[in-house]
Amino acid sequence: MKSHAKAVVIGGGVVGCSVLYHLAKSGWTDIMLIERSELTSGSSWHAAGGFHTLNGDPNVAKLQAYTVQLYKEIEEISGQSCSLHLTGGVMMADTPERMDFLRLAHAKGRYLGMDTELITPSEAKAMFPLMDETNFVGAMWDPVEGHLDPSGTTHAYAKAARKLGAEIVLRNRVVELTQEVDGTWNVVTEQGTVKAEHVVNCGGLWAREIGRMVGIELPVLAMEHMYLLTEPMPEVEEFNNSTGREMIGVLDFKGEIYTRQERNGILLGTYEKACKPWSPVSTPWDFGHELLQPDIDRIAPSLEIGFKHFPGIEKAGIKQIINGPFTFALDGNPLVGPVQGLTNFWCACAVMAGFSQGGGVGLALSNWMVHGDPGFDVWGMDVARFGEWATLRYTNAKVRENYSRRFSIRFPNEELPAARPAQTTPLYDTMIANNAVMGDSWGLETPLWFAPRGSEPKDVVSFHRSNDFGPIGEEVRATREKVGVTEIANFAKYEVSGPGAEDFLNRLMTNRMPKTGRIVLTPMLNEFGRLIGDFTIAKASPRGGEERFMIWGSSAAQKYHMRWFEKHLPKDGSIRIHRFDQTLVGLSIAGPKSRDLLQKLVDVDISTTAFRFMDFREMAVGGAPCMVNRITYTGDLGYEIWMAPAYQRLVYKAIKEAGEEFGLVDFGMRALLSMRLEKNFPTWFRELRPIYGPFEGSMDRFIKLEKNDFIGREAAAKEQAEGPKLRRVSFIVDAADADVMGDEPIWAKVGGKDYGTVEKPHGYGAPRFDAGGKEVRGSNAAEGASAVRGIVDGDWRVVGWVTSGGYAHYVEKSMAQGYVPAALAENESAGLFEIEILGHRRPARVNVEPPFDPSGEKMRT
Repeated sequence: MKSHAKAVVIGGGVVGCSVLYHLAKSGWTDIMLIERSELTSGSSWHAAGGFHTLNGDPNVAKLQAYTVQLYKEIEEISGQSCSLHLTGGVMMADTPERMDFLRLAHAKGRYLGMDTELITPSEAKAMFPLMDETNFVGAMWDPVEGHLDPSGTTHAYAKAARKLGAEIVLRNRVVELTQEVDGTWNVVTEQGTVKAEHVVNCGGLWAREIGRMVGIELPVLAMEHMYLLTEPMPEVEEFNNSTGREMIGVLDFKGEIYTRQERNGILLGTYEKACKPWSPVSTPWDFGHELLQPDIDRIAPSLEIGFKHFPGIEKAGIKQIINGPFTFALDGNPLVGPVQGLTNFWCACAVMAGFSQGGGVGLALSNWMVHGDPGFDVWGMDVARFGEWATLRYTNAKVRENYSRRFSIRFPNEELPAARPAQTTPLYDTMIANNAVMGDSWGLETPLWFAPRGSEPKDVVSFHRSNDFGPIGEEVRATREKVGVTEIANFAKYEVSGPGAEDFLNRLMTNRMPKTGRIVLTPMLNEFGRLIGDFTIAKASPRGGEERFMIWGSSAAQKYHMRWFEKHLPKDGSIRIHRFDQTLVGLSIAGPKSRDLLQKLVDVDISTTAFRFMDFREMAVGGAPCMVNRITYTGDLGYEIWMAPAYQRLVYKAIKEAGEEFGLVDFGMRALLSMRLEKNFPTWFRELRPIYGPFEGSMDRFIKLEKNDFIGREAAAKEQAEGPKLRRVSFIVDAADADVMGDEPIWAKVGGKDYGTVEKPHGYGAPRFDAGGKEVRGSNAAEGASAVRGIVDGDWRVVGWVTSGGYAHYVEKSMAQGYVPAALAENESAGLFEIEILGHRRPARVNVEPPFDPSGEKMRT
């Protein structure tokens, strides 16, 4: 074993071997993988080996599609077979709600270039005759599903990496990780110490323990997972012999099961409600090629439904029950990327679907390490998406919840209860007393909407407009016409101070920094000119002769942004960044009466000329020391008021008492988001993401190319000069009883013109056949399916995608934001666009100017 390496990958499962292969493929050959036992000694060896491309996050789905396409490549390089079975698969819906879910998934697949198809239960039965189709109302076919040999695939990655120059060291446990002053890592193993520039935690079942070696608690937990293998079944053999093909894979939402052919029998796995964590506190190092004791009673409810839905399986004998541990993060997606607060320590763990995601994870992480950017929008997998609130016990509760709901529908207005409340503000009990329906905002309880007195404060979950529709409308109208108050503690808050703070921020941000007492809005770009942040920045009065700036941004991106800030801090310690998190909380008042209300609570002049739009002041509000911004996300006259938690109840009480004469109402986050739609305001991580440039995001007025050489300036200037290929636009949609939720395809009537914005179908798919062996394509027979399949329909073509939207209550219009080709972005013609909502294409029209207060007069008054 050599003593020095550019990078050391810890863990020899499919993910570790994929990362090693991709690093070697990217040109890093001075790299090594260290495994405590043999390759595949954790979860990889006993995995069911299934793979698919569908994922709730379209960006993760893209990486899953890449993973499937990669297998032929690593087979050719390594000479090792992955034993790939590309059978295709179906998801079965037993209720109209689950069919709506499949329509959403099918629609997402359009702009991803996926070749899915909505089909009837009878068509599904023709490909999997063991089912009783009368239990279902519809299905979705995906040709890019199948299964492989987990061990062979892992060794294919490993052999390919070795051929490219990488080293693999087996039977050598890492026992300690330390870092030198110069940033070099000491990887202490049983066989000696390796000095490395980079360390990658691909520890799988032991990822949590490796994280603890560097002082972090990763939000990952292993769960027991069972699947059974049947004895050989005559029905399976007969199907194989008569058609010359293998049976497809099937996912049954109701039964919480998945099934596929395994040799001459069937493999059936469950994600049961009565799930069980494995080693919830620590993982034993001596665990290896072992299985856990099966517990068939625990999965009996799922099996009972499964045997009813698939009676052909019930008669089969059970040959073996596999029970093994797999690791999960809180939301079921991997933990990938650099860890904030550490240098050159990377994660690629909690990849529970390793044979669907392992290749994409390896590609993204190697890009990140070698080129400084993952090359994809990987926020759904970024290790920075969870905060300090994701403790061991919180993780345990949330992973249990996620596992038990793996095949459950997550409705757009559904808030999950496990581990809540975790963080609360001083107003939590007050909000509950006010009949608030609370939501989880990056671990913090936040009011979503207020139910009428006498009614239960609870969401009726649905893909359609629900019981919150009326109350939210009342909150919006009262705020727009009088005044409303809402809690804004869920914003990210930072202070940047020190000599040269302004120069530091000017280097990071695209806009000029404000003068003392003023505010600016500014994006932040990476080196490639992509949007990685969107902030409100105020310049406060100097303290101790040092410059001081207050910054507000997206709460969910706090660790993501701190990671970037820390990367660019001067090495001399002259600039300090303080993240307040919940040590600074806030309230916002908005509406035409908000100035009158606030004037009653302060002892200074806040008239239009004394406290202008985009001004910042430190002042007492209701007797409490506060910071006040004259700005709101509603796009109306309004103020953001920030205070220490100790003062929040005092300020809120004062606002409520003073606001009584003005008709003050409480409004929640959903009303706030409704009002931002009326102003065409974007949101971070929906409209503004690292795959878009600033001009694509229609952030032109905040990009000051002439101000200085800020990060990403050269790429932004090139984007402006060449013209953006896409543009963010706002639509008014002729919706019925359901509004957009995000990720819907946008159709345009463009004739034969190809704007080149939609990925072509990847083509790595299996055809579908009927019982007689005839290929079936494009039937779309499922009730309520779109009129056509694919991304082209005569003169219509999928040209873009929705990022977010909903109902704009004050202007009484269904609205959406999304990205379309720049050439179409200002075309407000009727009949040009349609947006697909729950399987139905609805007319949509671009509105360049916001429908509420297009001149911006109200917020500047």
